[in-house]
Amino acid sequence: MAKEEKQSWAVGQLQTKHAEMGRPPLKSDFDIVTLSRIKAFLGPWPRALEKAGLKEKRNPEKTKTSHKKKTRKRSKENET
Repeated sequence: MAKEEKQSWAVGQLQTKHAEMGRPPLKSDFDIVTLSRIKAFLGPWPRALEKAGLKEKRNPEKTKTSHKKKTRKRSKENET
């Protein structure tokens, strides 16, 4: 199976389970073999749900900026 086929299979598993349950699937909704394959083909669980269109993509820039601002603020507070 090609990489695209594996990813397509994993996305299909997630979307099918979502349709059956009416909510984004949990890891516990899958048997260990299926769960392992989904994660192998799509990455960590949150990223797998993003790739399947079941979760909004995170914004790493927002998180990094927020962390940088907090760090700078703390540095300035420590200087005074």
